Amino acid sequence: MHDIQHYMRPGTLQLPSLPPLSLYVHLPWCLKKCPYCDFNSHELAPKTPAASAPQGGALGLGWPGAELSPKDVPEQRYLDALIADLEVSLPLIWGRSVQSIFIGGGTPSLFSPAGINRLLSDIRARLKLSADCEITLEANPGTFEKDRFAAFRAAGVTRLSVGVQSFNDDHLKALGRVHDRAQALAALEEAARSFETWNLDLMYALPGQSLDQLDADLDAALSFAPPHLSVYHLTIEPNTYFAKFPPQTPDEDTAYAMLDRITERTGASGLRRYEVSAYAKPGHGCRHNLNYWQFGDYLGIGAGAHGKLSFAHRVVRQVRAREPRLYMERALSANPGSAVVQDEEVSRADLPFEFMLNALRLREGFALQDFADRTGLALTAIQKPLEEAERKGWLTRDLSRARPTEQGFDFLSDLQALFLP
Repeated sequence: MHDIQHYMRPGTLQLPSLPPLSLYVHLPWCLKKCPYCDFNSHELAPKTPAASAPQGGALGLGWPGAELSPKDVPEQRYLDALIADLEVSLPLIWGRSVQSIFIGGGTPSLFSPAGINRLLSDIRARLKLSADCEITLEANPGTFEKDRFAAFRAAGVTRLSVGVQSFNDDHLKALGRVHDRAQALAALEEAARSFETWNLDLMYALPGQSLDQLDADLDAALSFAPPHLSVYHLTIEPNTYFAKFPPQTPDEDTAYAMLDRITERTGASGLRRYEVSAYAKPGHGCRHNLNYWQFGDYLGIGAGAHGKLSFAHRVVRQVRAREPRLYMERALSANPGSAVVQDEEVSRADLPFEFMLNALRLREGFALQDFADRTGLALTAIQKPLEEAERKGWLTRDLSRARPTEQGFDFLSDLQALFLP
């Protein structure tokens, strides 16, 4: 990682001000790698065969078939590495206030509430958090036990994101999830009891899924009146188990019908589609994700974490070492900055597409002034593709904002591609 003088030197961009700043923390371990997952997650091997495993191991969790000893998750060493990584990055964000923290993975709820408490205390000691800083933790119903979510709340987490994916046991098995319907329902009851705002993750277009089965999943999800619902189309990503052994998924027309059903039913229950895959009650949008979509800044710490940081004359992207053991070694070495394995400026030519890849996911689109402020480029840099998008009926704009139309949302990838260099 370069020193601060390197980032502050003159350059071709002129950013009038810096955007809001968030912190992303990656906790990379999972009980089991899902066959569709292309995130940087690393499976924990159970110490006890499933047939003879007691219910709950050293971490006190009641998932079936795995007894974990404390050394399975090197919690304290990894937390030491995160804080060393954060400390070496502080000069890059000195004096800036952090508006949101997102603890993602992997399965962050594998970490103990005491570990999360330590992490947040160490972050607070080093960063200036805004008074209303949103602190989100991703949780898996397979790591759920009574009072655990309440303990995360007591540790300072303000928002829980629960990865349910489906309430159908057959579909959960097909997706390789470690939880079942009963665990999902219990976890959501506890989330609703412990948190004022929380998110439920669902997937659709699952192997063998019918519209009626999607409706049953929506019935279960909406019965909890979730403040926020994220809904993702199952996609087959490269370098996953499903890429090698693709399941039979619903055809494109059925998938579109499913998305229409989701949008119709969420709207009827008071959830507004504010982003292409996110629905929320007023005031419950995910502030951390909104900062991504509005091309804000985020420092990413942890194994494989990505970050985007702005300076007066440049926008920089960083990536940390992906493999957890190597990440810890580097972050805890005499040169903790060596945990950063990529550190590159975003070129002027790429900035319009990078901005639009995010901003056009939002129902409200973006303020034209934000494009200039956050890329350091003049609006003339996107004049031609804006006109083309309007001509195709994918975008509308006035003097201050540009917004994707319904058709633009349906053809979002094509709309975004208009801004490629």
